[in-house]
Amino acid sequence: MPTSTENYLDLPDGRRLCYAEYGEPDGRPIMVFHGNPGSRLIWGALPGSPFLPNVRLIAPDRPGYGRTDFVEGVTTLANWPQDVVALADSLGLGEFAVFGPSGGGPYALACAWKIPERVTSVGLFASVGPFQAETDKNINPIVRSLWTAGSKVPRVLRVQMRLFAWLARKAPGLYVRMILREFSETDRREYARLGVADLIRDDRNEGYRQKGVGTWYDVLLPTDWPIPLSEITPKVYLWHGKEDTSAPLAMGQYMAETIHDCEATFVEGVGHFWLFEHLPEMLAKLVTADA
Repeated sequence: MPTSTENYLDLPDGRRLCYAEYGEPDGRPIMVFHGNPGSRLIWGALPGSPFLPNVRLIAPDRPGYGRTDFVEGVTTLANWPQDVVALADSLGLGEFAVFGPSGGGPYALACAWKIPERVTSVGLFASVGPFQAETDKNINPIVRSLWTAGSKVPRVLRVQMRLFAWLARKAPGLYVRMILREFSETDRREYARLGVADLIRDDRNEGYRQKGVGTWYDVLLPTDWPIPLSEITPKVYLWHGKEDTSAPLAMGQYMAETIHDCEATFVEGVGHFWLFEHLPEMLAKLVTADA
């Protein structure tokens, strides 16, 4: 059961960060960073939350999602670890693991890059990474167009994300049909089988509370990637489905080859939604690594 789903921290620069906590207050701490779109609520919506005994999941809304403030030019991927340190310090945490699926992966990697002395281990699932020649393989055409065009016309992209946020709240059926075009056939089948649309409805709406500004920023990251993957020193555990076309397999393979200490698992026959039934085993790896 969640400890609390709406807690606030005033950051040193005046912004406000919102976070949830799940699991045992004295359990092993894991900072979990939601995907795109999403919010702190996803970790309570997934079956089996908090997934493992004796863990403490700290789940902040990333900037521009839910109730965490976004200030353009101030809240960046490279600055995110400062917010995480402020949150950890406020909770009396020294070291902690980090886990990020999909769009949350870059934020876990940013922590590994900027604050390695605080990060015990890193977990990534279907993580977004740099978009370049080595990773431009078997990508859904819609996702590729967002990454390539978004960086050229960011203001147009921002309007598009505002529209998506409006549709998610006002016409959810149409929104789901549009979003599913960005996924592989494997993922579309799993989306229906798992009942994802109903499972994440509240989380999706909370993620779009700020009219898609967080989604807009995240879509710009792959073509303007700031993290030097080869400089990451904490242990990284990476999982990636071989049928994933929205965060393509080539992206996971590139990161696994570039990060110095990376244990990679590439899973046959699955895509983006493998997370929904396999999160416990991934978190367990982080807990074991910290023992």
